[in-house]
Amino acid sequence: MKTPLRNLKKYIGAVELSDSSPKHLQLRELLRPYISENCGAGDALPSERELAEHFGVARMTIRHAIDALVAEELLERVVGVGTYVAQSKVDLQIKLTSYSEEMHRRGMVPDAHVLSFEQIGATSRLARELQLEEGQPVVRFRRQLLADGEPMSVDENFIPAHRVPGILDDPPPTSLYNVLSEKYGLVMEWGEDAVEATAASPSIARLLHVEMGSPLLKIERHAYVSRAMVDYSVSYYRADRYKLWVPLQRPGMRSPRGYSPRRLG
Repeated sequence: MKTPLRNLKKYIGAVELSDSSPKHLQLRELLRPYISENCGAGDALPSERELAEHFGVARMTIRHAIDALVAEELLERVVGVGTYVAQSKVDLQIKLTSYSEEMHRRGMVPDAHVLSFEQIGATSRLARELQLEEGQPVVRFRRQLLADGEPMSVDENFIPAHRVPGILDDPPPTSLYNVLSEKYGLVMEWGEDAVEATAASPSIARLLHVEMGSPLLKIERHAYVSRAMVDYSVSYYRADRYKLWVPLQRPGMRSPRGYSPRRLG
């Protein structure tokens, strides 16, 4: 963890809070821009006692202001340790694009460590998910995905081997969907995702650099070309680095012309 925010008092200076609005709301508005513009993830906030003394308010007032910023996910509390600037979360928009495309769009540098790239026989579960006969050959592609050098997710894809002849003759692809599209003409047209909360198993926890039992987002995907199942995948995302973003629209209604969906993260 980085050093406390020693320049906070200097940046904000002496401030006399008015009686025109609740003091905790005024403090929230004072703290938010400083944290957003001057601090990095992991920086520590001065204690409630120090802040209360500086602003001349009760500690409960400081606590209310900090609670609001914690709710905004700008700050996070570590019980028994202190309050810190939170790690920003990447919005996980559900759509049929590759991980590398998504990270480039966010201005982050994607990377991947290949854990397995092999042919296996379809287990009873894989056969059911991929609509195959049990024992039929399936290509398994398992990776630890990173952004700016930090583990973000563990992905495991299963593709019927007859759909991708010779894929194992080449090195593991850096973008699986690009290879499926460009080499095999398999452009994913639609899919179904099942999203649920889960806890990190020992093996997944090691790969994601989190504690065993930490909360994760688990997404199971079935992706199709026309009516044919081409890709079944299971992904585990760090819940402290992602938040789910799902655009909503009433059936039969159009978005206003020129509307651009609000981006998160």
